[in-house]
Amino acid sequence: MVDIYIIDLFVIGLLLLVVTLGSGWISRLPLSFALIYLVVGIILGPYGFELIQLRREGVFNAEVLERVTEFVVIVSVYSCGLKIVRPLQLGAWDITARLIGFLMPISIFGLALVGKFFLGMDWGEAILLGAILAPTDPVLASEVQLTDTHDQDELRFGLTSEGGLNDALAFPFVYFGIHSLKDKNWDNWFKQWVAVDLIWAIAAGIVMGIIVAKAIVWIDTKIQKRRHADELMEDFIAISTILLTYSLTEFVNGYGFLGVFVAGLVVQRSYKNSEKALAQLEFIERIEKLLEVGTILLLGSILLYKPMVTYATQSLLVVVLVFFVIRPVGAWISTIGKYPVDSPRKKLHLRTRWLFGWFGIRGVGSLYYLAYAFGNGLKGELGEQIGWITYTTIVVSVIMHGISSTPLMNWYERNIAPKPRDASPPATVNEFE
Repeated sequence: MVDIYIIDLFVIGLLLLVVTLGSGWISRLPLSFALIYLVVGIILGPYGFELIQLRREGVFNAEVLERVTEFVVIVSVYSCGLKIVRPLQLGAWDITARLIGFLMPISIFGLALVGKFFLGMDWGEAILLGAILAPTDPVLASEVQLTDTHDQDELRFGLTSEGGLNDALAFPFVYFGIHSLKDKNWDNWFKQWVAVDLIWAIAAGIVMGIIVAKAIVWIDTKIQKRRHADELMEDFIAISTILLTYSLTEFVNGYGFLGVFVAGLVVQRSYKNSEKALAQLEFIERIEKLLEVGTILLLGSILLYKPMVTYATQSLLVVVLVFFVIRPVGAWISTIGKYPVDSPRKKLHLRTRWLFGWFGIRGVGSLYYLAYAFGNGLKGELGEQIGWITYTTIVVSVIMHGISSTPLMNWYERNIAPKPRDASPPATVNEFE
């Protein structure tokens, strides 16, 4: 009898070979690679060959899902930071400030209203649902993100920076929901939540991201002036930067996701030789693609027909409202009066504003927050309810956005996006030097 682990390796190797060699054809089709991985994950799960057994015999290993998705997210937010070369000025980041400062709270509290008035949750539980589902995904959204460090497109920049930041900045509201699960009397913990989970953790994430990244770049530069690192090993500096930033930020109770995103921004601006940051980006993007395969396979393997049907009506309500009402209306409100950076006299194109509303892709970040909540008090009927609503929303997002992202972005590039001769050249920024 062949070990299941060996069969898993065979299937994953075969899948990687097929999607790699067929990527030229797949990329032209109206579907994403994630959709393919999801289908394969379902086939390998309990309704197929039962080769992936994260969920079996009524046992669900949420801790494994949490750790896997956690690592995927920190790699992805670092990649987002490395892609961005805009000057760190409010005017240049206006669209990000709008998406994080307006759209994200609108999404959280819009979903909380749905949870409270339609799903029978109390306010704390409803805010937890909103915090889990509000963040857009930096992993599955590569099709709509910045293509490289020379890409200055406003839509792509906004979606990239939003995906890099909101996976961190949803955490205060996740903690809010978890505190509420443990103690319904908000007076007992609300002030501590504001001081620690809201103010301190965000500030610590920003500061640690700057300090750790600057320190690593400085050490790297000094040592390599004396003796160059082995060329095959040099790319691992990126992984060490991610792990050290994340762990040290968590040591001081900061948000590690935020710290890692800031570290990516700092590294991009700190090397005098820009090829160093570009080499890191290429390496990290390859790692990110590989991790995406594993995560979406896991998602497909944990889906179960009966509970998805049980919560289908609630899930459908959430899906319809979040994708067709809450996100589009929130994006519309958030971009009122917005002017593109490269055209300060012409307001953001009407259809670009709608595209911001449509590309609210949910994915690995929501899986992480759900698994984290499972390990910190979310259980029982409420856990089942929030869990299956989340799984279904992600699956629908993988399908809908996977089918629509390629044709919509091609249409955007042809009809709306500034042509290369009109686009602003990438800025040379040295804010952290």
